[in-house]
Amino acid sequence: MKKLSKILALIMAVSMMVLVFTACSNSSNTESPAPTGSQAADPAETGSGDEGGSTADGLSIGATYYTLQTEFCMRMDNAAKTWAEENGVEYVGYDGQNDAATQLSQVETMITNGVDAIILNPQDADACVACVDAAVAAGIPIIGVNTMVNSDQLTAYVGSEDVSAGEEIMNYMIDYMGTDSFNIVVLEGPMGQSAQLQRWEGINNVLADYPNIKILDYNTANWSRSEAMTLMETWITTYGDQIQAVVAENDEMALGARQAITAAGMDIPCIGIDGITDAVTAVSTGDMIASDFQNAEGQITGALEAAVKVINGEEVEKEIWIPFEMITPDNYEDYVGRY
Repeated sequence: MKKLSKILALIMAVSMMVLVFTACSNSSNTESPAPTGSQAADPAETGSGDEGGSTADGLSIGATYYTLQTEFCMRMDNAAKTWAEENGVEYVGYDGQNDAATQLSQVETMITNGVDAIILNPQDADACVACVDAAVAAGIPIIGVNTMVNSDQLTAYVGSEDVSAGEEIMNYMIDYMGTDSFNIVVLEGPMGQSAQLQRWEGINNVLADYPNIKILDYNTANWSRSEAMTLMETWITTYGDQIQAVVAENDEMALGARQAITAAGMDIPCIGIDGITDAVTAVSTGDMIASDFQNAEGQITGALEAAVKVINGEEVEKEIWIPFEMITPDNYEDYVGRY
């Protein structure tokens, strides 16, 4: 009997081992929980992704913006988050705080974290070349967006042609004024940034054909509404009624100038660039004569899609252009709530 008991015990032990092995084998084939954060559902389930075969799901993409304190840059970051969630991409965006050194540090952090691609919205066309060099040295694709960097090592660039924007707002102001002889002041973006340089170039391309339009003064207000208001107050004190029009390289500055003009009891036409929410409202009320809409969502989405193609070994255009669109009193309703 003792011998029989031992045999039965051995059979039970072997049976238990088989059951445990089977359970472990089954558990190893169970899908892991879906990732959290900006990494979202499989694009096949959401209907997202590139039908041509580019797979975004599971990739990691980081972006550094020269600032996240303006509406335009926040629009890009928000659109990137939405796109990442729809396409299963792990995404992180950084605020460069208007400082090229900060952006370089952020690029180095992304490299250390092992991102698959980097999106660069550079503060300075020259100083941010170091960001490109760092990514290239690490073998990571780096896509420029919105503002340019003076490097031929950039994987690709997605943006809008700022020279044309400068030309468009200057031509629109001339048409609005109905004369080729008047005085203007020009509010510029951060000095050395590609948008500032190229919009200034565009404005002066037009003025070259209008010698009787005089620039009374020009200076940077760093894309800032408050800085533009302060600068405009100074110009009103200095030039008074000599100022007949304000040409601003972005909407924030046009709106700041308009605040100073209204406070001074004056009515000077202002024009800007970007098509931000307050600018669309200002065009509808007549506080701004127009704004040249710059498609933040189109630019950042184009940059992200280019990054995915490069990661997957596909070719992309070196430069991808998203056209500007002029917002006027006749079509402003088309831009209300666009973002």
